Amino acid sequence: MQYSRVALRLSRASALRNTVVSSVRNVSQVRNLHVQAPASLYTVGYDRLKQNNTVRNGFLKTQMRTYADKVVQVPQMAESISEGTLKQWVKSVGDFVHQDEEVATIETDKIDVTVNSPASGTIIEVYANEEDNVSVGADFFKLELGDAPKEGAAPKKEEAKKEEPKSEEPKKEEPKKEEAKKEEVKKEESPKPAAPKPEVTKSEVPQEKIYGSRNETRVKMNRMRLRIAERLKQSQDTAASLTTFNEIDMSNLMGLRAEYKDAVLKKHGVKFGFMSAFVKAAAVALEEIPAVNASIDGNEIVYHDFVDMSVAVSTPKGLVTPVLRNVEEMNYLDIEKNIADLGKKARDNKITIEDMAGGTFTISNGGVFGSLMGTPIINLPQTAILGMHAIKERPIAVNGKVEIRPMMYVALTYDHRLVDGREAVTFLVRIKELVEDPRRLLLNI
Repeated sequence: MQYSRVALRLSRASALRNTVVSSVRNVSQVRNLHVQAPASLYTVGYDRLKQNNTVRNGFLKTQMRTYADKVVQVPQMAESISEGTLKQWVKSVGDFVHQDEEVATIETDKIDVTVNSPASGTIIEVYANEEDNVSVGADFFKLELGDAPKEGAAPKKEEAKKEEPKSEEPKKEEPKKEEAKKEEVKKEESPKPAAPKPEVTKSEVPQEKIYGSRNETRVKMNRMRLRIAERLKQSQDTAASLTTFNEIDMSNLMGLRAEYKDAVLKKHGVKFGFMSAFVKAAAVALEEIPAVNASIDGNEIVYHDFVDMSVAVSTPKGLVTPVLRNVEEMNYLDIEKNIADLGKKARDNKITIEDMAGGTFTISNGGVFGSLMGTPIINLPQTAILGMHAIKERPIAVNGKVEIRPMMYVALTYDHRLVDGREAVTFLVRIKELVEDPRRLLLNI
């Protein structure tokens, strides 16, 4: 990297003394400072400069640094996170980075944190390797502050690299001569008689044949997967979980979606799906039955007068549950827009701790993967979770007649320590009513 040179000619002794003193205090953080004055005039720091070979013939040497080397620490990730695992160095030693450019990725038990450069400069040293655990506030990498290298500097390095192989070409002939001599010696040697092969009896031949591979592969669990496993096991050990089931006729909702989905997409730019209907129905039911929206904190019950809905989203690294805030104030389209935004952030690895913090109730849609029925696990400290499943056409009785209808099984797993069976069943039946007939939401019945 080329740096601009600053030529200083100081006429007053006091001004030069201040410059020398400040330079001596941190010589390693100064570059290309040119001083043309007798160094012997300044007693402060003169001996140190002389010991460092900075004084020559009574004058200060040139080429002292003016650009600082900045050590960047591991950034704060969240209040509850004190360390993480370094998954990838996006930049390497010697690379130039601009301010706010991504340098590395740190994996935590909740999200992947992107570490950006606080200033422009060149990375001259790193203090951790990939897969190392790094703590918040620890030294992470050293940055040599400065501007981007000028055009024309890089090609010189490339030319030097290209010249290196040419100088080594004549040396490659020597090993070939040695190999030729060895081959001649081997030919002169008389071949040794082959050792007699031991006879193999039929009883020694293995009778059983093994088909296919028998290899095993061990992969280290990432922090998010370890945290998910810990939380799910904690939920099973803590909550008195019980699951109740019901089925929903999706005919009316599917008809509503088929009729208006194109108009909604054209006017609002969002796809009209089934998730918004279940989220809105659950928000209404949670306001009517507050115990399902509550949580246990020690020996106390915490009731919430708001509905923050955690929506389970599958990502390559595991299941995350971003939160929709104050769902009770949203309509179908507001819910669809927020779900789409959070889902995209989760899949792009850009979701934050704040996006997943809190939540008073969770909805998990295993139906997108074809699940017919299942029992979801409560997301502590919440009290219940609703499981949606695949829509399948089945024969059912309608007004005394057998008809084929699109049906969905739904499951509500609840903590029996706080929610009684009557409340859980009433809650699930209320969701069934609001989804089967969305007009009830308009009439508030």
